[in-house]
Amino acid sequence: MSRYTLEDFRETLSSTEPPEEMNNLLQALWFDAKGDWETAHELVQLVYTNIGAWVHAYLHRKKGDMENAARWYEKAGKTMPKNSLEEEWLSIIGEFLD
Repeated sequence: MSRYTLEDFRETLSSTEPPEEMNNLLQALWFDAKGDWETAHELVQLVYTNIGAWVHAYLHRKKGDMENAARWYEKAGKTMPKNSLEEEWLSIIGEFLD
């Protein structure tokens, strides 16, 4: 399964590990959804793309580190959103889902 629906992705959250075919960013979002910020952050640090910077920004925003988040949003070419973290998570994951 290389592409997921949101329902497919959420079903994987009942497992103890993310599916192997998920790329680092999807795995980061998976670990974030499981409440494991540290692992999510470790994974996102391995990706040097605009969407990687966006996930990195989101994670720092979630942690409450707004100064660091602002730098990552800038690297992603985005402004810090005013919507909820859940809404932002859905926007980001929507970049990967069918």
